Amino acid sequence: MNVTILHTEDCPNLELLLAELRSVIDGRDDVTLTTTLVRSDADAMRLGFHGSPTILIDGTDPFPGPTEPVGLSCRRYPSCADAAGRAPGYPTRERLAEVLQHTS
Repeated sequence: MNVTILHTEDCPNLELLLAELRSVIDGRDDVTLTTTLVRSDADAMRLGFHGSPTILIDGTDPFPGPTEPVGLSCRRYPSCADAAGRAPGYPTRERLAEVLQHTS
């Protein structure tokens, strides 16, 4: 399984997401993790980039949402919102584990 993180330069959520993701995939030899810097709106359009960070598993976004436009911006994950409705800038460890389990 290939997990790619698309991100902008200086994304405040990139390292937090990578830490959560690494804890989920630790010990899994079937997962390859890469990061890709999205530098321009043209790159964003070509990659289907819906804000930083965007997670792709085997080329597919497991957290699609109708409100994330394609382009250079920060991303929110409404499907991971807390009880108060606050959407974080990256999925929780539990949601990452769930998505990776269903994709493997």
